[in-house]
Amino acid sequence: MSTPADKPAPRQPSPRVAAAQRYLFLFVLGLVLGVVATVMLMRALQARADHFPASVMHVQQWHLDQLRAKVEQNRCEATDTLPHLRALRVMADDLEPAFPDLRDDRRFAGAASQMRRTLDANLASPPLNCGTLGTAARDIGNACRACHQDFRG
Repeated sequence: MSTPADKPAPRQPSPRVAAAQRYLFLFVLGLVLGVVATVMLMRALQARADHFPASVMHVQQWHLDQLRAKVEQNRCEATDTLPHLRALRVMADDLEPAFPDLRDDRRFAGAASQMRRTLDANLASPPLNCGTLGTAARDIGNACRACHQDFRG
């Protein structure tokens, strides 16, 4: 039988290994805390940003895409298209408030006015078939593109 004296003593890590383990732990902890702090900072900065301009553009793009989809689906009745045309027209009134730094620019004001004129013409004489709806969607897209060429970059 073996006696307790015969058992080898548990090995203690050398002081260098113990110090390296502590430094590694602190390094990983610092990385994790740094990532968490960075994410919190980015979210705080994002929350302070003005989302209104991008929202106006996204909603207008969605409605224009819906009009184009109606042409592709061959569902071009006025009941299918007028809600989208009306929504586009309402959103066109928000162009200047959405971009207050461009409000005094004549080119921007002209492009916004042209967008409203195009939509007003399509609402005054609504497209009743897919051919005229396709033309209306193209005209609205051209009004959008005219502004984006000058200001979107």
